Amino acid sequence: MPNPPNNHALSLLKNTFGYSDFRGQQADIISQAIDGQDVLVLMPTGGGKSLCYQIPALVRNGVGVVISPLIALMQDQVDALAQLGLNARFLNSTLTRAEVNDIEQQLMNGNIDLLYIAPERLIQQRTLSLLSQLQISLFAIDEAHCVSQWGHDFRSDYLQLSILAQQFPQVPRMALTATADERTKQEIIERLQLQQAKKYISGFDRPNIQYRISQKYNVKKQLVNFIKKNHENDSGIVYCLSRKRVDSFAQHLSQHGFTALAYHAGLSSEIRAQHQKRFLREDKIIIVATIAFGMGIDKPDVRFVAHIDLPKSIEAYYQETGRAGRDGLPSTAWMIYGMQDVVFLSQMMQESKGNEQFKRAERSKLDAMLALCEVTGCRRKVLLNYFNEQASEHCGNCDNCITPVATWDGAIAAQKALSTVYRSDQRFGVMHLIDILLGSNNQKIKQFGHQNLSTYGIGKELDANTWRSVFRQLVVRGFLLVDVDNYGAVKLTESCRLLLQGKQELLLRRDVAESMSSNLQGNKKSKKQKIAIEEVDMPLWLKLKACRKRLADENNVPAFVIFSDATLQEMLIHQPCNEEQMLAITGIGLVKLERFGADFLAVLTQFH
Repeated sequence: MPNPPNNHALSLLKNTFGYSDFRGQQADIISQAIDGQDVLVLMPTGGGKSLCYQIPALVRNGVGVVISPLIALMQDQVDALAQLGLNARFLNSTLTRAEVNDIEQQLMNGNIDLLYIAPERLIQQRTLSLLSQLQISLFAIDEAHCVSQWGHDFRSDYLQLSILAQQFPQVPRMALTATADERTKQEIIERLQLQQAKKYISGFDRPNIQYRISQKYNVKKQLVNFIKKNHENDSGIVYCLSRKRVDSFAQHLSQHGFTALAYHAGLSSEIRAQHQKRFLREDKIIIVATIAFGMGIDKPDVRFVAHIDLPKSIEAYYQETGRAGRDGLPSTAWMIYGMQDVVFLSQMMQESKGNEQFKRAERSKLDAMLALCEVTGCRRKVLLNYFNEQASEHCGNCDNCITPVATWDGAIAAQKALSTVYRSDQRFGVMHLIDILLGSNNQKIKQFGHQNLSTYGIGKELDANTWRSVFRQLVVRGFLLVDVDNYGAVKLTESCRLLLQGKQELLLRRDVAESMSSNLQGNKKSKKQKIAIEEVDMPLWLKLKACRKRLADENNVPAFVIFSDATLQEMLIHQPCNEEQMLAITGIGLVKLERFGADFLAVLTQFH
């Protein structure tokens, strides 16, 4: 067992960062690092990973070097530390030669506490030569899952970070990530040479996030309805699979009165940087993005993450939804999906340049993602079980727990669907099969003579949407297979034999129209998704936010860098009258008290 953090670490926690106690495994992790040990940290977003390397870097002699994959975020991380009175800098391609020289001189003089650097710059010979002349307190490798070629955020430059163990064997290394299944965790250990490191794996649960998943029927309408009913005045992220869809949905949301900005690799770096800066620094901004956006985003008050296309794995889904509610306040992870998502992702996998082992692994990940979508029980349980974490049967904060799923006996409908696949020679996609079942009289039916099939018109008791649900669930449960090499044709699998013969029961989930089910606010449990501010407290709340906004503008930083929503809420509840009481508020240390305390006390005094 490591010794508890020393007095210096405890003093930094309280006086610099404004927290009275360490959370979870933070104390053990920090003690190990202070003692010079290598550490692997798997901790959910919002769990306090940054403190795990920041405090040891400050306690130990020398500069802490943080390897971070996103240049665009380094400025904000450095700005946030500056507000705490710390001297942090970054080295990346945005700097002029004169700025680089100045930072290098400060490093040589021992004046910098933390240095942020991208992996591609770190591995340059010039950088390695510079670092070899410095006293380094530790190396922190953030977003360490990027080292995994099996992962969803693979970065080839991370593969070369084993050089740290070879060239700096005496400097402790800490690898940190919020998302890693067992395979990815092992790859991090091997590639970063952390076999001897102490492993800290915190729970993956994010209880403040409400998970909601439903089927697509009118995507743009569904998205607008969700935001208007649940998060009309909040910041959020909307994820799409393609650049074209990003542009289309950003425009659509803007037309409906939202401030929505696009973010994808097809935009210039200047526009991407501008949109990201607005998202971080303004309220009520919605970013519509491909998965190129979000890794390492420090914005704590993202109140919702919406997926309008199916992610290809649970790891990707967990990582992306984890960008909501980093401050621990109620947030929503909302997703809609359909059969076309399955076909599209299956085609992407088939066209991948990976070997057969890689493709099988990707298919397995997609199957797990689909299982999460179709489960009739608690979604959080499925999500946590995927990461080998046990969970209760009912979390009380996912759509299935709030409104239990209705099921129906789908055995006969399944037999009709499977028979239609068989009798049409397993050569057609779902839409044509539904036309056969409904007895449609279109040109394609006539072209192939499918009006003469024995299953023609035998499915009129169900509508097209219900048949789409039947086929989707048959694919997810492994009774049908999508043949991506044959234009999305569905084929029978061996496991459907008993079902076709009427020897197997089948309960299907009954899809409920989104217009009826999407607004869960009527349920008492879901009301906590809104940050609860009593009407009588609203004038003070707005004054506190206005004070924060003014100070943020004056210091040219995002508002949350001054104080988070959670800190403002605590101010609202306790209404401190003096500096001593102000220091008792979580997130307020000595430096922030000195810089901003008087402004907020002046606001609070007006309401005493």
